[in-house]
Amino acid sequence: MQTKNILIWVIAILILAIQPVLADSLIAGDAAAFFKANSLNIIKPAEVSSAMKIVVLLTMLSIVPTLLIATTSFLRIIIVLSMLRHAIGMQDTPPNAALISIAIFLTIFSMQPVWSEINQNAWAPFQANKVSMEEAFDRGVSPMREFMIRQTREKDLSLMVDLSGAERPETMNEIDTTQLIPAFMLSELRSAFQIGFMIFLPFLLIDLVVASILTSLGMMMVPPITISLPLKILMFILIDGWNLVVKSLMSSFS
Repeated sequence: MQTKNILIWVIAILILAIQPVLADSLIAGDAAAFFKANSLNIIKPAEVSSAMKIVVLLTMLSIVPTLLIATTSFLRIIIVLSMLRHAIGMQDTPPNAALISIAIFLTIFSMQPVWSEINQNAWAPFQANKVSMEEAFDRGVSPMREFMIRQTREKDLSLMVDLSGAERPETMNEIDTTQLIPAFMLSELRSAFQIGFMIFLPFLLIDLVVASILTSLGMMMVPPITISLPLKILMFILIDGWNLVVKSLMSSFS
């Protein structure tokens, strides 16, 4: 049912997209010939195929940001990097643009096998006119579903099935994608917070030690962050923190 709705929506956009072709033919003064030649076939199959590919591509581009957050490893990665920045104590360093750029590249690396399978089994055959759009859509969704199912907890899946009011599926393949995506996002949030908690602990220890030393010395007017921030940066550099965080993030998806 969802696939049919998507097809109907795409066909409606396609009709709007080919309106300029109709207008150009009428303006050229060949209205009678145009309608006579196209009474059964409004536009050539090759032109329909090209127009449909353009519509599909533009539609995909418009929803890429949402899909990037909701169906890939991007959510876990960007949350962990943001928590790392807060754990160190620097609110704006590294800047958001830097963290997002790193998160996007790490997402590409972690999702490369899935996207390669989608390109090979769905997008490439669709471009070559070997499969229909509906079949290409089904082929493309399957690898993404497999990835999300591997990263999703059964408890989160059960919660979304209960909230949707649907019958409990007997197998993973029977789970609707609209139930799988929010369950996957909940699991990603949990995993990101677990990793972030482990990152916070050593920095919290430094803050406590510095605050205790300043209190024992009677330097209560000195903000602990003034002393602890350089120490935390130094520790992070000495242990090669960025390398460890990235390696841990990437291994969490395996």
